[in-house]
Amino acid sequence: MNKHEFRQLFNEKILILDGATGTNLMNAGMPLGVCPEKYILEHKEVMLELQTSYLNAGTDILYAPTFTCNRLKLREYGLETDLYQMNMDLVALSKQAVAGCGHGYVAGDLTMTGEMLYPMGKLQFEELVDIYKEQIEVLVEAGCDLLVVETMMSLAETRAAVIAANEICDLPIMASLTFNEDGRTLYGTDPVTAVNVLQNLGVDAIGVNCSTGPDKMTELVAAMKEVAFVPVFAKPNAGMPELVDGKSVYAMTPETFAEDMKMIIEAGAGMVGGCCGTTPAHIKALSDMAKTMDIPEILDKKERLLSSERMTRQINLDGSFMVVGERINPTGKKKLQAELREGVLDTVMTMAEEQMEKGASILDINVGMNGIDEKEMMVRVVYEVSQAVNLPLCIDSSNPAVIEAALRIYPGRALVNSVSLEKVKMQEILPLVRKYGAMFILLPLSDEGLPKDSDEKESIIHTVLDAAYKMGFQKEDVVVDGLVATVGAEKAAAVNCLKTIRYCHDMGLATICGLSNISFGLPERMFVNAAFLTMAIQNGLTMAIANPSQTMLMNMAYASDMLLNKDQGDIRYIQNVKPLGITTAAPVQNGGSQEDEKEKSVIYTDVVKGNKRNITEDVKKELEQGIDPQKIIDDELIPAINRVGKLFEQKKYFLPQLIASAETMELAINHITPLIVREDDGKSMPAIVVATVEGDIHDIGKNLVVLMLRNYGFPVIDLGKDVPADVIVDAAIENDAKVIGLSALMTTTMMKMVDVVELVKAKNLDIKVVIGGAVITESFAEEIHADGYSEDAAECVQVVKRLLDIE
Repeated sequence: MNKHEFRQLFNEKILILDGATGTNLMNAGMPLGVCPEKYILEHKEVMLELQTSYLNAGTDILYAPTFTCNRLKLREYGLETDLYQMNMDLVALSKQAVAGCGHGYVAGDLTMTGEMLYPMGKLQFEELVDIYKEQIEVLVEAGCDLLVVETMMSLAETRAAVIAANEICDLPIMASLTFNEDGRTLYGTDPVTAVNVLQNLGVDAIGVNCSTGPDKMTELVAAMKEVAFVPVFAKPNAGMPELVDGKSVYAMTPETFAEDMKMIIEAGAGMVGGCCGTTPAHIKALSDMAKTMDIPEILDKKERLLSSERMTRQINLDGSFMVVGERINPTGKKKLQAELREGVLDTVMTMAEEQMEKGASILDINVGMNGIDEKEMMVRVVYEVSQAVNLPLCIDSSNPAVIEAALRIYPGRALVNSVSLEKVKMQEILPLVRKYGAMFILLPLSDEGLPKDSDEKESIIHTVLDAAYKMGFQKEDVVVDGLVATVGAEKAAAVNCLKTIRYCHDMGLATICGLSNISFGLPERMFVNAAFLTMAIQNGLTMAIANPSQTMLMNMAYASDMLLNKDQGDIRYIQNVKPLGITTAAPVQNGGSQEDEKEKSVIYTDVVKGNKRNITEDVKKELEQGIDPQKIIDDELIPAINRVGKLFEQKKYFLPQLIASAETMELAINHITPLIVREDDGKSMPAIVVATVEGDIHDIGKNLVVLMLRNYGFPVIDLGKDVPADVIVDAAIENDAKVIGLSALMTTTMMKMVDVVELVKAKNLDIKVVIGGAVITESFAEEIHADGYSEDAAECVQVVKRLLDIE
C-alpha cells in the first residue's frame, strides 16, 4: 500500500484498528518477565487466534506483534542476534491471520527503546535512527503494508523513528504518542506540537494511544484535529485499571467503550481502536458503532506553526508582531567568538535565556565564524538551547551540511534562514528543508546578487515559490525577507522594502526583515529602526530579526499592535511596555519564572538554569572563599532544587529542565559531600530502597526519582528494574531502609506492587511503601494499602519527607 492509497481509505469509512495485545496475552497465560515476542513465537496459536478474532470483529489495520522487537529491547533478554528472524516470523503470523480472514492490512509496529536520548541520556540520535532502521528494513522485507510508531513519550525519539522510516521505504507511517493527565507527554510535548512536527516530517496519520480511557482522550484528539492536515486516530484503554479480588482488571464493558468512543469520533478521529484492556468484543462493539457515525473530514487548510519540543508558535499574517532574537550570532561579538573557539557556551545560553525573557518569540542560531567546526558547534548549541529554552529555533547558516545536522537532531519544527535563488540554496538547502519538515525564509537574491529593482525582487520571489510549490511546500511554509537595504546608501531603501512587505502580505505570505540593516552607518540608529519598524508593521510585516533587549524597539512593536487593533494588542501593550532605560524582563511566557533570580547566588542560579557546564567551578570558588560546605547545600542547593520542583509543578518546567537541574545539583553534591565532616548526631537521613517491580523493564522515571532523592541527601539503594518482591524487601531490611519506592509502567506489572506491600506487612516491618509510574493512580495506591503515591520525581521527595516527618 502506498501513501495515496492509505489516504483514500479515510474517504471510504471510519477505519478500525485492533485492540490490546499484552493484557490479552497475560490473560491467556503469558507470565511476567518473559520477552513477549519470544512467547508469541512459542505460542503462535494464541496470537493467531487473537488477531483472527480482531479481524472478524471488524479490524481494518492489524498491528504486527513486533512492538519491542528492536535491538535494545531484545538485548535485555539476550535475543538481539535473533532480531531478523523474529520480526520476519511475527509479521508472517499477522499476514497469516489476514490471509485467513480475506481482508485487512498489516502494520509493522515500533516503539520506544527504553533508553533516553542525548543530552538527557547517553543514546546518540544517529544510533537510535540506526536501531529503528535495522528493524524497519526487516518489517519491509517481511511484507508489512504500513508502519506504526506507537506509545511514544518522546517527540525526539518519534522523529528518529519517522526519519528512519522515510530513509528506508515509502510505506505509509502512522505515529501515536501517549499523554499524561496534564495533556502533555512525559517530556512535555502537547498534542498540537506533536501534530505540527510529525505531519510536516511526513507522517501519514497522527494519534494518541494508551494512558487513559476514551473520556479523557477526547480533548487530546480535538486539539490534534484543530491543526492536523493528516488523519487523526485514537486507541484508548478500556478505562483505567481497577483492583478486583486482588487482580488489576479493566472493568469497562464493550458497550460502554463503544458508547464513549462516539466522543472520540465526533472530536475528529477517522481511525479508532483500543489499547490496554480492550478485547475483540470491544473492537466488535466499536466497529458496529462506527458504521453509524459520519466520516470526519480531513482539513485541507495548513496553519503557519513553528515548534520546539514543548511549545508551538502560531504565525498569523495579521496577528501579534513577532521578534526573532538575533543575538546568538558571533559577527561583531568578540567575547562570543572567543568563547566559541574555546568550546564554551556560557554567553550563548545567557543570550538565549535573556532573549526569551525580553519577549522574543523565536531564537535565531548562527555560529558561523572562522576557527571552529561550524557543524559541530551548531549541533552543540541546538542541543543545549533546545533543552533549556522552550522557544522554537531559527537555524541560520549558508552551509547545507550545517543546516542538515541541526534540522536532523532538532526535536521540533524549525525555521531555516535562508533559501534564495542562488544555485546551492535551491539545489541543496531547499530539499533539506522539505525533508525535515521545516519552514524557510525566502531571501530574494540570486547568483547575480541583489535585485536591481522591485520588479526583479518580485520575480525572484515567484521563481523560488514556484520551485518550492512543485516540491510540495505551501505558502504557509514560507516567510519572505523584505530585503531591507541601508537607507544611508540607498535613499529609497525603506520605501522599496515596505512595498515588498505589502506585496507579499497581499499574496498571503508571511514576511520578515533584518531590522538593523536600515540604519547602518547613521547616528542614533535606534530612532531610525523604531520608525521603520512601525511603518513595516502597518504594511503587514509579520516578524523581524532584532534584539529584544532594545526597549524602544519592543515598545514600538507593542504600541503598533495596539494601534492597529490587533487581537489582545492593548493587553499586551499594558503588560509589556517599559520606560526607556529600564531593562526589566518582559513577562515570562515560556518556562521561566517571575521570581527575580538576579539576587540569588551563582550556585542557586546554576541549578535553576541547569547549568552543568559551570556548577563545579562555581562551587569551588565559594569553597575557596571559606563558605561552609553544608551552608552551600542548605542555603543554595536545596532552595534551588525546591524552586525547580515548583516550576515543574506549575508546568513551567518540563522533564528536560528537571533532569538538567537535578544533574547540575548532583555534580555540586558530589563535589561537596567529601568535604563535609558528619557527626553521629542521630540526624542522618534514612535510607531508601528503590526498584522497578518484577516483570517491568522500564526505568526512566525510577532513575529520576533516585537522582532527586539523592540530591536531597537521602542514601538511596537503587536495585534497578525487574526486581522480585523478596529481593526488594530483603534489601530494605539489610540496609535498614525506612522507605521502599516502587515503579511500574505497565498495567500487566502493577500488581507486583501488591506483593511488596503484603510482604512488608507480613514481616511486620516499620517500612513505608511509596508507589508511582505511568499507570499508577492515587486510588490504586489506597486500594493496595501503599503508604504513599507520587505522581512524579519532584513530588516523590515531598511524599517521602511527609511520611518520615522530615521538614
